[in-house]
Amino acid sequence: MKDKIIIATRKSELALWQANHVAGLLRELYPEKTVELLPMVTKGDIILDKPLAQIGGKGLFLKELEKALLNEEADIAVHSMKDVPVEQVPGLVVDVMLSRANPYDALLSREGQKFSELPAAACVGTSSLRRQCQLRAARPDLVVRDLRGNVNTRIRKLQEGQYDAIILACAGLERLGLDHLITEILAVPEWLPAATQGTIGIQCRTDDADVIRLIEPLKDADAVLRTRVERAVATALQGSCQVPLAVFANLEDEMLGIRALVGMPDGSRLLKSEHSGPASAADQLAAAVAEDLLGQGAGQIIASLG
Repeated sequence: MKDKIIIATRKSELALWQANHVAGLLRELYPEKTVELLPMVTKGDIILDKPLAQIGGKGLFLKELEKALLNEEADIAVHSMKDVPVEQVPGLVVDVMLSRANPYDALLSREGQKFSELPAAACVGTSSLRRQCQLRAARPDLVVRDLRGNVNTRIRKLQEGQYDAIILACAGLERLGLDHLITEILAVPEWLPAATQGTIGIQCRTDDADVIRLIEPLKDADAVLRTRVERAVATALQGSCQVPLAVFANLEDEMLGIRALVGMPDGSRLLKSEHSGPASAADQLAAAVAEDLLGQGAGQIIASLG
């Protein structure tokens, strides 16, 4: 049995918060064990002058961490689940998710204006095609510009006046104690978040029975089900960073509701679907949402952006 648990993590402030959070939970469960962080720099942290969709997608934030796991330099890696591609790496598994934090997006505006109050031609920053699509569909009068960098860098660019408003994930702002900067929470049904947004996942080797047993108590069943459903819809739609795709599953009293959208980056087309039913029919509901969107023409949109 391991006496030490090594956690691979990115060096960004938010990634370190997430890794330290998991480390704290493990120390509470196993006070006799040593838990250490192995901070690493990933390709996604280095290339900041291009949109993610152009340089290989969200998996760029994981590759170095996954190599550390496969090389047995680390025992687990802590990820924001929306950065984890649906296809799992051979030899690795992400089966443990913590209780989901706030899944929604947040608008931060320099003048304290809500989304509907932003003046025509206001400049809004985000590099997410999903956010760009919804922005342009709702407010074609706005100017949407790419925005990269960690959370504090993005906020600094807003405060310097490079943007009139920016969109960030609520969960990241709350975890860093910056939620007081939120002007407006963009929530369903008007605005859909990324699949699994707000969920922390723990990755480990498939053959490491000791670690699998150690992290099992951290698993949140609600988050696991919602993650599975949201990723199932994304998988059926061949979702990637190149496609504006949003999926949100809500679980309440064993009833599951799934909303999803696929659109063009310029907001000219926006397809939506919603299905609900018992949680026991989760897989069928996810399939129904995906089939509905494909029937509306999502396949053509995805093919055109491939």
